[in-house]
Amino acid sequence: MVILFDRFNLPDDVFEVIFATKQQKIVGKLLIKHIIESGGEIGKTEMSMFAKTLHDGEMITYIDEAPYKGKKVKISYNKRQFYDRILTPMKGMGLVEYDLYRKVYKISVKFSDAMMKVGLMWKKEVGK
Repeated sequence: MVILFDRFNLPDDVFEVIFATKQQKIVGKLLIKHIIESGGEIGKTEMSMFAKTLHDGEMITYIDEAPYKGKKVKISYNKRQFYDRILTPMKGMGLVEYDLYRKVYKISVKFSDAMMKVGLMWKKEVGK
C-alpha cells in the first residue's frame, strides 16, 4: 500500500493518512476498536464474525464525524473488500499482526518502527 500525504496539511487522525476513503477509515477504526475491546487480540473466528457482521450490514456504531456525529449508524462493508482493502494492508503496514502459532490478530507498533526506518533511509539518501 502506498501512503501519500502533505506534511503541511497532515490530518490529526492517522486513519486519514493510511486509508484512501472515509468508509475505509471508518471500518479500519472499527476494527482497531474491536480488537482493543476484546483484550488486545482476536482469533480467526472472531475476525471472520466481524467481517460477516459488516458484510450483512448488522454493524451498529457511533461515528465521530459530521453529519453522523453522536448518532447510531449501521455500517455495511463487503467481506472480500474488508480483507483486501482493510485487513491485508493493515497487516502489511504493521498496524495489525497475525500470530501464526496462536492464530490471533493483535495490534502492533511495527508501523511506527517502519515509518522511523523510512525517515532514516531518507536522511541517509540526502547525506550522500
